[in-house]
Amino acid sequence: MARGEVFEGVIGRTVAESQPWWPEPPHPRDGAPDVVLVLLDDLGFSHLGCFGSTLPTPTIDALALGGLRFTNFHVTPLCSPTRAALLSGRNHHEVGMRGIANWSSGFPHMRGHISPHAATMAEVLRDSGYATFALGKWHLVAPEDASSAGPFDQWPLQRGFDRFYGFLDGETDQFAPDLVYDNHRVNPPSTPDEGYHLSEDLVDHAIEFIHDSVSIRPDRPFFAYVAFGATHAPHQAPADYRDRHRGRYDDGWDAARDEWFARQRALGVVDARSELAPRNPGVEPWDSLSDGARQLAARMQEAFAAYLEHTDTQLGRLVDELERLGRLENTVVIVMSDNGASQEGGPLGILHEMKYFNFVAEDLDDALTRLDEIGGPRSHVNYPWGWAQAGNTPFKWYKQNTHEGGVHVPFIVHWPSGISDRGGLRRQFHYVTDVAATIYDVVGVDAPSTYRGVDQLPLAGASMAYAFDDPDAVDRHTTQYFEMVGHRAMYHEGWKAVTRHAPGTAFDDDRWELYHVAVDPSECHDLADHEPERLAELIERWWAEADAHHVLPLDDRGIELFRSRSRDHSPHPTSRRYTYWPPLSPIPPQAAAPVGGRSWDLEVALDRCAGDRGVLLAMGTANAGLSVFVDDVRLWFDYNIFGDHHVTSHPGALPVGRTHVGVEFRRTGDGGHARLIVDGEPAGAMSVPFVMRIISSIGVTIGHDGPSSVSLAYAGPFAYSGVIERVDIRLVSPERADAVDAAARAGMTRQ
Repeated sequence: MARGEVFEGVIGRTVAESQPWWPEPPHPRDGAPDVVLVLLDDLGFSHLGCFGSTLPTPTIDALALGGLRFTNFHVTPLCSPTRAALLSGRNHHEVGMRGIANWSSGFPHMRGHISPHAATMAEVLRDSGYATFALGKWHLVAPEDASSAGPFDQWPLQRGFDRFYGFLDGETDQFAPDLVYDNHRVNPPSTPDEGYHLSEDLVDHAIEFIHDSVSIRPDRPFFAYVAFGATHAPHQAPADYRDRHRGRYDDGWDAARDEWFARQRALGVVDARSELAPRNPGVEPWDSLSDGARQLAARMQEAFAAYLEHTDTQLGRLVDELERLGRLENTVVIVMSDNGASQEGGPLGILHEMKYFNFVAEDLDDALTRLDEIGGPRSHVNYPWGWAQAGNTPFKWYKQNTHEGGVHVPFIVHWPSGISDRGGLRRQFHYVTDVAATIYDVVGVDAPSTYRGVDQLPLAGASMAYAFDDPDAVDRHTTQYFEMVGHRAMYHEGWKAVTRHAPGTAFDDDRWELYHVAVDPSECHDLADHEPERLAELIERWWAEADAHHVLPLDDRGIELFRSRSRDHSPHPTSRRYTYWPPLSPIPPQAAAPVGGRSWDLEVALDRCAGDRGVLLAMGTANAGLSVFVDDVRLWFDYNIFGDHHVTSHPGALPVGRTHVGVEFRRTGDGGHARLIVDGEPAGAMSVPFVMRIISSIGVTIGHDGPSSVSLAYAGPFAYSGVIERVDIRLVSPERADAVDAAARAGMTRQ
């Protein structure tokens, strides 16, 4: 009979005639370093103090002073693709992440998760004997698979991490996050009133995970992937951090760009040949803005700066703990961003980012009445284009674009045991796929050719370690394509062809620009008309790279792909009927019944006693959402449109005993009306002026609200005190796909 496991001893008839053998557990080489990979979100090239800004980032600046700054480092223009390339070491299209994980186009380059043909760093390092931890933002699982029903195969623990604490989607409220601990959802341990903030919570758990490991197995190195929600919207920070930034940015983005660019030159992160790119279209001169617009924009930059400083402080706690444990000396600490500064705040900034995704412009007069909310629990703020371009100094354009403003980001590596040129600068071109190759190189492991029986794609990156001790080393990553929703670029040996694509237009009509970025990194001098042959060669090379790395078919769809696809054997059955059986965990937005932008019916079966009260169903946060609840013996419905509450109630007392209550919601054009139903009979109605297409990054809770209450009528979770037997939701009409698609394309074109 075949033996299932390898055994290298001898088995005789008795123990005396046998020889025992124990398999050696995996362990990396003696002296292999710990690795802490810190990923910041939507952070521009100049946002860190050590890369030119006047924003306070003392922890990161100290890491740079004790390590190296790579000043020519590049990523993809969006978060999920960069994360897929970072953790796998392969190009994002070939591992199934053309865009963000929320999209699924039906083509192999957009599956919403990393291909099994591309083992992650966590999988490779864990099998080599490392302890592996992930903290913070994941965004590498299709959101409809991110509920507590799974499947779990693309969650962090199933892609190589021993422990996980964070959130699965692209963003979350920093004061009231949608939290996952390992493979299950949990509530935040405290409230904003008690001092809660997600960044602090993430570092608390990072320290806990490290203590758990090194206390018992100090011989075993660890890999900690710390992916803060910062500085992605919502820009939220504790009040004391916001207060200390009051008035610091009143001189505006033009003055900031000039000052930061001068500091970059003085620091050497750009050379004397670099120029400051002109303002992007849509960015107005600061002095031309009204007093109100300047006041709003300055306050939004204060919130961003406070958010960044607070994050830096939390990272400082982690670094201090590594030093206290005696492990910092032999820890490779990498700090980087996933893409450039975000353009999603629009020209004036926005108090609630979901307005951007619903194509709702900010009302300046209304915003000015809410200045003191900016950056706090009741805002979901993103700053205006002018501050985003300042964060990308000296470059033009933003996140989403393949110009340098979208893809050129800071990169710092700190490793006292392995880097002697403390505070050094490195100008070699590098790309996000190089990080995995670098880590494998310095810890002494090889990427496997097969993993769990699956053939593996070759690594696309080159180790950066060759430059650790040689600032003048010749570049080893000399060619790199870029693509994002039709924006394209081709870098080759110091030259770059790039095009900015307008969704819905023919790709052949895109105008390609040409820059000698080795001497013009801010893409100020377009040489397309002067060197047409070189441009044609780079365009031809782009198509060859696109074919080799599975970039095709070109696809300029984006926001439209957020629509949940109705199909059986999924969270969204073709019957368009959803039944939920309480108690159950919170349901993330793209796994819940997609009520945004359409008509729907809700029915809740109750077994009610006199005095029972609380939330029956809620979706969203205090900033936007909907809530159905019982209070004062009546049924209530609150439709919260970005803080504008529309409320109706049942005029009489609800029956005691078994009863059915619900809401009939109908969309009529841009607005709609809602009618309460009690045991089949109408019981209260109201009109709503606007039907939200995308409601919130926080999903559905049944039997209670989340940490951030949707309605002003109650505080806290307001859990229902009676029995909810079941909840049924029926989608009455399809989404207004024609209007959504048209608006999405128009919105993306405006950007």
